[in-house]
Amino acid sequence: MAAEVVLEEVKVFGLAAQDDEEAAVAEKLAELCMFYRLKENELADELVAFAAGKQVSLLTADFLNIFEHEALNKRPTKSHKRKENRYSGVKDINTIQELLDVEEEEENLLDAYTTPSKGSQKRAMTTPENPRSKRTVSTRSPHLLFSPSCFSPSATPSQKYTSRGSQGEVVTSFGSVQGTSWSGNGGSTANAKLFSPAEDCLTKRYKYMFQKLFENREVFACKIEELGEALKEHYRIEEFSSLIVPVQEPVTVLGQIGCDSNGKLNAKSVILEGDQEHSSGGQVPVDVSELAEYSLFPGQVVVMEGTNSTGGQLVASKLYEGVPLPFHQPTSPAEEPEQQMVLVACGPYTTSDSITYDPLVDLIEVINKSRPDVCILLGPFLDAKHTQVENCQLTASFEDVFKMCMKLIIENTRSAGSRLVIVPSLRDVHHDYIYPQPPFSCYELSKEDKQRVLFVSDPCTLEINGVIFGLTSTDLLFHMGAEEISRSASVLDRFSRILKHVLTQRSYYPLYPPAEEINIDYENFYHYAQLPVTPDVLITPSDLRYFIKDILGCICMNPGRLTKGQVGGTYGRLYVQQQVYREDRKSPCIAAQVVRI
Repeated sequence: MAAEVVLEEVKVFGLAAQDDEEAAVAEKLAELCMFYRLKENELADELVAFAAGKQVSLLTADFLNIFEHEALNKRPTKSHKRKENRYSGVKDINTIQELLDVEEEEENLLDAYTTPSKGSQKRAMTTPENPRSKRTVSTRSPHLLFSPSCFSPSATPSQKYTSRGSQGEVVTSFGSVQGTSWSGNGGSTANAKLFSPAEDCLTKRYKYMFQKLFENREVFACKIEELGEALKEHYRIEEFSSLIVPVQEPVTVLGQIGCDSNGKLNAKSVILEGDQEHSSGGQVPVDVSELAEYSLFPGQVVVMEGTNSTGGQLVASKLYEGVPLPFHQPTSPAEEPEQQMVLVACGPYTTSDSITYDPLVDLIEVINKSRPDVCILLGPFLDAKHTQVENCQLTASFEDVFKMCMKLIIENTRSAGSRLVIVPSLRDVHHDYIYPQPPFSCYELSKEDKQRVLFVSDPCTLEINGVIFGLTSTDLLFHMGAEEISRSASVLDRFSRILKHVLTQRSYYPLYPPAEEINIDYENFYHYAQLPVTPDVLITPSDLRYFIKDILGCICMNPGRLTKGQVGGTYGRLYVQQQVYREDRKSPCIAAQVVRI
C-alpha cells in the first residue's frame, strides 16, 4: 500500500508512526496520496522536510492534519495552458510534443461516455486501494453456499481474506454504546419506505443522453435562485447587487463558485458566476486573500460581500455561511416507538483477486445472527473495476451474475426476517451508468419477498419508522475532497467540511463540474438528487477512512467498503428511535458503530 511505502521512505530519516496510532497514520498517509495526487516518494520528501522544520520524530494523526493544513494545502497547482493559439506561431520540439499530448487527450474524449469496464485501454481505471491483481489464479473449489464456478473459469477464495484477523472488531463508535447488545427484532416492527410520494421519487428507468445545454443552464439558474432566496431570508439581506458592475462601496452578491481553467481549484483561480436576475450570468475573478476563513469548491452557491471597483475583480471581505433545510417533524406516535437496529454495508462484496462472494456470505451470517430490523445494502454488487470483469473472464452475462447475487442475499436472509433496502452504484457493471441512477429492475421478486425487499434509486431519501435516512452510493467525499480548498484559523476536519457543504447546499452531489467518471442527467438531477429535508442519518460510503460524525445535528456515517482490495473491510450498524418533537431537538440515532467483517 501507499502508506507502507511512505513509512519505509521516512524511516530512513528517523521518522516513525507513534505506536498507538499506526493504523490512523497509515490511513491518513494513503488519503493524502489520493487527495493531492502525490507519488509515495513525493509525499515522503514533503513530510520529511516539514517534520525537520517542526523538530518532530513521531508521526501522529494530529501532526499529519497540521502537515496537510500548513504544507500540502499551500502547494502551487499547475494551470493548464490556453489552447486558443496552439496552432499559431513558430514551434520548437517542446511545443510540438505539447500539441501531440493535447491531440491524444482529445482522442480519448469518447472514453468519458463509456462505462469504467469499457474505458480507455491506455490508462486503466483502477483505484489506488484496488490495484489490478497480476497473480495467476488457481482452480480450487469455491464456497459451497455460493459457487461462481458456473460463470467464472477461475473462482478461487482470496487467501488474504480468509486468513484475516480482528473479525468483529469495533473500529469507531458514536453515542451510548457501552454495554449495548446489538440485536434487532428481525423486521417485525420495521417500516422502511420512500420519504417522498412515489411521483416525486425515481422509481423506474428513464431515457438519457438527450440533454440540451439551455435546459442544463435552467437547472443551474434555479439552484442558484433557490439557495439565494434561502440565504437572503435567513440573513435578512435587503437586496443582491450585480457582481459585474463597477462600484466603490461594498456590495452583497449571489453566485456559483467556479475555476478559471481546467485545472484544480486554488486560491488564485476562483471565479464567481452570478445569477441571471442580478448579474445576467456574468463571471468575475474573486480575490479571497482578505477572508479569514473559507471553504470553497466548484459548483458551490455562495453569498459574498465585497468590492468590485473596476468591474474586473471582486475582492471578497465576507462569506455568508450556508443554511441547511429543517429536519422532518414526524407526527407524535400513539405509543412509545420501538428502537430499531439498522445494518449498513457497501460493496464490493468480492475481493479484487477472486470472484467468490465469501465476504457477502460472512455478512449474511452476521445478519442471521443479529437479526437487524433493516439492512441497507449499497452497490456495487458486481464491480465494474474487478479484474475478471474488466478482462471479460466471466462465462455468464453480468446480469445473470447479479441475479445470482441477489438470490443469495434474499433467500438466505428470509429466516432473519430483516427488511432489505438495495441501492445501486455507478460501479454496477450491468446497470445504467447515469446519475441519478434508477433502481434495479432486472430481478423479479417473489410474492413473499415483495413486502420485505425494497429496490431504491441512488440517491434516495428513506423513512424508517419516522427516522429519515439519506442514502447515496456515490463517493462524493473523495470527489469533493479532491476539489475543495479551504483556509481556517484552526485545523479543521476535511470530512466535516464536505458533509456540511452537502447539507447546506441541499444536494446529494453539489460538485460541478462532476468527477470525470460520473455522467449526470441534470434535468432528472434537479428532481431526484436534492435533499427534501435535512436527514436524521446520512450514509455516504467512500474509499476513504470510515467515520461517524454529528454534522449540524445530522449523524453522518461512512461505513467503509465490505472489502478493500484483497482484504476484508468494514460495515456499519445503528440503533435509531423516533423522538417526540420538542424545541430542543434530540437526535434519533442512539448509538452507532463501524465493525470489521
